[in-house]
Amino acid sequence: MTTEADLTLIALLRENARASTADLARRLGVSRTTVQSRIEKLEKRGVIEGYTVRIAPEFERDLVRAHVLVTALPKLAPKVETALRSMMAVRSLHSVSGHFDMIVVVEAPSIQELDAVLDRIGALEGVERTMSSIILSTRIDR
Repeated sequence: MTTEADLTLIALLRENARASTADLARRLGVSRTTVQSRIEKLEKRGVIEGYTVRIAPEFERDLVRAHVLVTALPKLAPKVETALRSMMAVRSLHSVSGHFDMIVVVEAPSIQELDAVLDRIGALEGVERTMSSIILSTRIDR
């Protein structure tokens, strides 16, 4: 069972995954061994699957991002997902309810390259239709 302390630890790790156990312990008001033990338990349970890099906003500011709404043929949806997973421009993929089956978040260094990514997605076997919206700005990103 995940405790309130675990959730706080996860929030601190999201903020800075490279924080030392001493710093985490100080912020949580517990010992370093307690922090290390909690992290190990969360990793073993699969709650923490890994650690990642957050990119500086200055770098990401130059990327063009878009949401791509995708309708896929039901029998070919797994194949579409596999193809999208192999595209490095795909940042995330969400299965959704409604008129579309998936929302794909893509990023590219230019409009021209974004256009090529959108063409590749639209040409995938199993994709019936797409609708894209370029992201102009991000107001909240937690």
